[in-house]
Parts: sequence; structure tokens; C-alpha cells
Amino acid sequence: MGHEVHHTIELYTIIPFLLMLLGIAVGPIFFHHQWEKNSTKLILSLILGIPTAIFLLLKGFSHEVIHQMLFDYIPFIILLGALFVITGGILLTGFIPAKPGINTLFLGIGAILASFMGTTGAAMILIRPLLVTNAERKNKVHTVLFFIAIVANCGGLLTPLGDPPLFLLYLRGAPFTWFFGLLPEWLFINISLLLVYYMVDLHFYKREAPEDIQHDLEMKMPIRLRGKLNFIWLAGVVLSVAFLNKQFFPLIEHYHYLKFIREGAILLMAILSLVFSPASHRMSNNFTWEPIIEVAFLFLGIFATMTPALLYLQQNASHFGVETPTQFYFVTGTLSSFLDNAPTAVSLHSLALGLQDQFATLFTGDALIAGIPVSLLTAISVGSVFFGSMTYIGNGPNFMVKAIAENNNVKMPHFFRYMYGFSLIVLLPLFILASFIFI
Repeated sequence: MGHEVHHTIELYTIIPFLLMLLGIAVGPIFFHHQWEKNSTKLILSLILGIPTAIFLLLKGFSHEVIHQMLFDYIPFIILLGALFVITGGILLTGFIPAKPGINTLFLGIGAILASFMGTTGAAMILIRPLLVTNAERKNKVHTVLFFIAIVANCGGLLTPLGDPPLFLLYLRGAPFTWFFGLLPEWLFINISLLLVYYMVDLHFYKREAPEDIQHDLEMKMPIRLRGKLNFIWLAGVVLSVAFLNKQFFPLIEHYHYLKFIREGAILLMAILSLVFSPASHRMSNNFTWEPIIEVAFLFLGIFATMTPALLYLQQNASHFGVETPTQFYFVTGTLSSFLDNAPTAVSLHSLALGLQDQFATLFTGDALIAGIPVSLLTAISVGSVFFGSMTYIGNGPNFMVKAIAENNNVKMPHFFRYMYGFSLIVLLPLFILASFIFI
């Protein structure tokens, strides 16, 4: 957490964090109608987060609480919110035949966009045009599933903008350009998934009724991109994250509050998008503030209750037996599958920091990035991004894509069927193979 810990934290202090994550997992399944209200999520966050923060303050962890909420939570929400707002002003219209090659190209473009406008932004821009393109096809559930895996998760590996766990690791000291070095992992997984998807879609395309295929081929409307000005604001966000930091402005190291120059610039880009984008573009995209308010409310509780868990991991790292890059990859991956991958990445980073006494013996010659050996940072980054696609709750955009698909009359599999019908048989074997090649 960037501060020497003088007090001991007990294991029982992580109970609010576990209750928070349990609420996120079971709320949508067992309390569906109540859970749909954002006020429910805020109440849960406050009930668990406020007592946790007060307890930590009384125990002498005021520095950690302030750092977590002020320097991690606020930048996290501002970045996600800005990406959400700016991409909401970009409108993609048109109708092209839903052939396997075209669908695969859609997902491939999404994989590239995900790293530069965030998995949330790329998913929100592309999911509706993809569903419209496939409207005449009966078999399209598999297309949405691969879309979640590629566009909403695995595509976002190359920059801190791509996926929330990478942005939090960036806030903890990983240079913006370091993530470009994960290109081999990005290429392997995304090309593999696109090849598998093409074969699966070709199989289902051949099973479509001839009249549906004929109708689909006849319905053509040129692809049009509107709201192009938003790409300038998007570039502004990228440049703010890349350059408004202590690497380029050493003064930020001594005056922590100067960090918020970056957040101010990012907010400005979002405001410019709102001012200069026609309201009709957001209306056509069915833009509402509800998804980002939901993320803000949930992560308020996650960040507050996560603080003692991070401290406990850091203080007791040497007792867990998680030491090798492969272990870090699969522990990060397993937790990212069933918890949210953003807090998971931070938790494992704290666990790695706790192994500092063993760095010299375990990781001889391994450079330190963000305070930990580069092999561990790679394992945590790749594990959190890839495995976020293993369940609907692994990464923020997953549920959003599922909800939009269901609003367009696509019958999506339930929580457990998503796993045994897709992620365990398609994604997991590729992620295991990636560990042998890269980790």
C-alpha cells in the first residue's frame, strides 16, 4: 500500500470484504428485483464500508484508508466514468450480413479497441451493432459469449485503460508502456479465441434456415460512424493516463495531491464529450447513467472493505505458500473468476509485496516493477484480465453485455450454465495452455 505498516491486522477484519463479495455474487440470483435498484447496492456498501473504515481509523490505519479511498477509488471511478461517457457519444449504425467472417472481424476489432478505450467502452460501442447485424440469425448466443470473452475481457490487456485491474496496478507504480510488453499473451489468447469462434459460428451458420440467411443477405445498410469528435476526447484520456504521472512530473512524488491533475484532465474530456456530442447519439445508444452509478456504488463498498484484506495479505504473505509466477497466475485467475478481477489484482499485488524478504532468493535477476518482480506482475496482470471472463461476475462489462443481449431477446445462459457450457470447456483450456507458454 506504499506505507510501512506498524500495526497488526487480524484475519477476522476481512469478514466485511467477504460479505460484500458474497452480496455481489448472490444478490442478482436470489434477490433479483431488489438488486436491480442501485440504492440497494449503495446501502450494502455503506453498511459494510463505514464500520470498516471507522475500525481501521481507530486502529491507526488512517494513512491506508485515505490512500485507498482518495488515491485509488476516486481515480478508478473517474477513469471508468469518463470512458463510459465518451464512448456513449460514439454511434455505429448500419447493417451487414452476419456471415462468420464478418462476425469474427467484429470481435477482432473489439479486441483491439478494448485495450485503448477500455473493455467497458469497447463492449458498449459494439454489442448493439453486433446484435442488430445478427438479428436474422436464430443461433447467436455463442456470439455473445465469445464477445464477453474477447471484447469485454481478454482484449483489454495492452494498456492500463484496457481493464480495471491494470489501471489499479498502474496506480501502484507499473509504467503505462510496460503493459505493451504483454502483446505475445494478448495475441495468443485473442487469435486462439477468434479461430475457435469462427469454426463454431461456421457450424451454426450452416444450420440456419435458408430463408433466414437469404433475408439476412438482402438487408444491407452501409456502416456509418458518428460522433467522431469523441475520439479526440478519448485520445485526451489516453494521454492523461500516460503522461500526467510521477514518471514525467517528479513533483507529484512529493505532493501527492498533484496526482489529481490527471483526474481533472480526464473529467474535462468527459465534460467536453457531453457538451459537443449530439444528444441523439446517446439516445440511439440507449445511454443511461445507471450502469456507471451501479459500478460507483458497488466499488465504494469493495474498496472500503478491501483495505484490511490487502493489509492482511501484505503482512502474512510468507505464510500462504504462493511464491512462483505460475501459482500467482492461477490464484489470481481463480479469485478473478468468482470475485471482481480489479480488487483481486490489488490483493495479489499486496501479497507479492509481502514477499520482499524472499525476492533476492526466489527471483534472482528479475527486475522490480511496481515494487514486485516483473514475472509476478505479468502473472497477476494476465491472470486477472483473462480469468475475468470465466463468470458473469468476473469483470464489470460481463453483466452489462448479458443484460443488453437479453433486452434484444437473446436467451442467455444462467450463471452456472455459462461456466459448464462455455468458460470451463472453451476458455479454461486456453488459459492453462497460456500458462505453460508464457508464465
